[in-house]
Amino acid sequence: MRYPPDIRIIPNGQDWAVSASELIRQVCDEAIRARGRFLLALSGGSTPKTLYQTWATPDWRPMFDWDRIVFFFGDERCVPPDHPESNFGLAQNALFGPVGIKPANVHRLHGEQADALAAAQDYERQIRTVTNCPAPGFPQLDLVLLGLGDDGHTASLFPGTAALRDQTRLVTVSQSPKGIATRLTLTAGVINRATVVLFLVAGAGKASVVRAVLEPRTDEERALPAAMIRPTSGRLIWMLDQPAAAQLTGGR
Repeated sequence: MRYPPDIRIIPNGQDWAVSASELIRQVCDEAIRARGRFLLALSGGSTPKTLYQTWATPDWRPMFDWDRIVFFFGDERCVPPDHPESNFGLAQNALFGPVGIKPANVHRLHGEQADALAAAQDYERQIRTVTNCPAPGFPQLDLVLLGLGDDGHTASLFPGTAALRDQTRLVTVSQSPKGIATRLTLTAGVINRATVVLFLVAGAGKASVVRAVLEPRTDEERALPAAMIRPTSGRLIWMLDQPAAAQLTGGR
């Protein structure tokens, strides 16, 4: 059963980070009570960085049972982990290092490998091992964090690319139309099987694409990658600040 998206509009940036943290802590606590651990896939970008920095503050650091959180990544650029555009590097500097996360709890995409397809296959094997999910099944992560690009992409699933149509693999190679071209990404298939998928979107620059994804008017807008994220049985939550939500209608 698919549920309609739960759209939450937060008045300002400070409240937004706290509201997102409270939601994620709730999902984390539920997962740990039910299964003894919390499987969390992180995203990159400035918006998640604010979230990670919030978690590393003295107020929030004691709120999570860090030893029971298993970290994955939704996507990665094919760069070394110390590269300024590495999603892992961002999380390492903003969260893992300051909080003291055990390296064994972090499963990163090895974007520095020369063979991107081999790196994707290695990461898929890693996910299957940790989740005890043999092929061809899809594991159920507890929460997948996602952002939203100006072109409607999410993770590294870009409009019109083969990665968007991959229905069999957990991890695949994708190509970005700008910036660092070669990427590694979770597929829509594994994202859509998560217990909770949480989009975090902030800023007026995202208002038009937020409207296009959540209130599509054309077939082209309905085919945007972010619009294809529809969990099969889990919850889909969009957490927006007011500028990002400015073009939404429908009584929001």
